[in-house]
Amino acid sequence: LIEKLQAKGIAIEVHAPEKPNEMLRVLGDVAFPLLIIAGLLFLRSRAPGGGGMPGMPGMQSKAKVMLTPDTGVKFADVAGIDEAKWELTEIVDFLKRPERFVKVGAKIPKGVLLTGPPGTGKTLMA
Repeated sequence: LIEKLQAKGIAIEVHAPEKPNEMLRVLGDVAFPLLIIAGLLFLRSRAPGGGGMPGMPGMQSKAKVMLTPDTGVKFADVAGIDEAKWELTEIVDFLKRPERFVKVGAKIPKGVLLTGPPGTGKTLMA
């Protein structure tokens, strides 16, 4: 192709491309995502209902702690495995009066996992 162009008398000039500045390329790769993230955080903080970054002063949530009312359900109302009811009763007793259990070296439980087939009262006990 080049030979045909030269035979027709067309001048061809070839230039090596200029290398872009590496610092500008890296800055563009970092700055653009940071601007997008900052813009989204700004829009989120301006939205109704609060928002903002958690843990930042002046940006606390307006959520309130609501205590659940007394349901009136007692352990006697739960049908199911009596051993599970007894163990859960013991945990409740420990949470109400821990002094008695601490004397023998008991520690506060991190949580309780209720397992069993459907219909045995796990949700009712919770």
